Amino acid sequence: MKDRMKRRLFGVISAVIGIALSLAAIEGLAILWMMVEDGRYTPAAELFERTQNTYVRDLTRGTHCRYVDTLYPHPYVGFVHHANQPCGLKNINNVGLFNDDYPLLKRPDRYTILLTGGSVAGQLAQIDPWPAPRYLEEELNAEYESPNGQPFWVLNGGDGAWKQPQPFILFALNVQAVDAVITLGGMNDYYLFRPWERERLEYPINNFLAVNPLVADDNFGDAAIGWVMGRLAGGVASDPMLGQSHAAYLVFRALEAVAKSSGPRSSKRTTLESLFALPAGIAGNGERVFALQLELLEKYNRAMDALARDYDVKTAYFFQPVSAYGKTLTPEEQAVVGDVSYLPLYRRMVDGLLRQRDRGLAVFDLGDLFVDVKETVYADAFHLVRSPFGESPGYRLMARRVAADVAAAWGLKRKQDATR
Repeated sequence: MKDRMKRRLFGVISAVIGIALSLAAIEGLAILWMMVEDGRYTPAAELFERTQNTYVRDLTRGTHCRYVDTLYPHPYVGFVHHANQPCGLKNINNVGLFNDDYPLLKRPDRYTILLTGGSVAGQLAQIDPWPAPRYLEEELNAEYESPNGQPFWVLNGGDGAWKQPQPFILFALNVQAVDAVITLGGMNDYYLFRPWERERLEYPINNFLAVNPLVADDNFGDAAIGWVMGRLAGGVASDPMLGQSHAAYLVFRALEAVAKSSGPRSSKRTTLESLFALPAGIAGNGERVFALQLELLEKYNRAMDALARDYDVKTAYFFQPVSAYGKTLTPEEQAVVGDVSYLPLYRRMVDGLLRQRDRGLAVFDLGDLFVDVKETVYADAFHLVRSPFGESPGYRLMARRVAADVAAAWGLKRKQDATR
């Protein structure tokens, strides 16, 4: 009897040791694979962080909530954020965006600028509560006199994944309350310029599906799958054991790739895709897709400009810098910027929109913003490094450039005691 129990115990111990050695071998191979891929050792926790961009991570840092848990449906711009427990954000205003509440009418004691666009615009206006710096507002107030002699006040009108027509709609809802509007975007619009795209520019990206589940089709699409996989990644990353495993990260990445590559398009007649479908003969034709999307994007700039003239509001339009262009990347940046094959098409889109200067629009390109910067400024492919308290040398530089460009376009005077 004792010999039998010893043999069983020995068998169990041998099996446990075998499993442990196998797992260790798998983990070792996964570490080696990622070292070859990254060119350095990268902790698993850092790898899981790559499953979300820095804008998304910043909004949920220190909580058990996911980004999608902060979203709230909006009848006109698709989605904003909420301040409701348990996953609401502390710095949400009366329109579901960040910082100060929007006024209904112009404030006579301020020169009000609406800064709108995607997540980069949101970060430039600042997503963190006071005393985090409001880069553009501080730069304007330090260096320039406003047209009405009052302090500049920058309203945050940017949010993750926003693109046209969301900035146009937000501006139309609030044009009576502002003195000027600045758009800052580019990459979120770019995705609909890719030659294989079959939906027009206005097709909603990512988060609309998360807050409007009724439009989720038989096939959820990459956006909805990305949401589900993001929640899975968050759960794995927060696990004390799996969150430190390179093998777990590789398994997750493989599952995500399989999920996004599988599944037929819906057979339903009315879908989100059908509502925004490009006409036959254009869909899938790279040159015709580009030309049509460019015309649509130009339309929204022109529409904003026409509405602004009617309300005596000044305008400026900026295209964001991207890590694939205009900067010698540091090793830290090279490790996080990812694929840069988007660059030729993105630059072609920007160059196309810059031609609107011939129509008198104040359109600017920030592509060379960091050309002389040697330090690390990119936290991922498009967002800039920010401290836990919202400080950012990169966004300080961006604010300085944007302020100088709008000053030239709007005829702002420098303050006599300005230091630069």
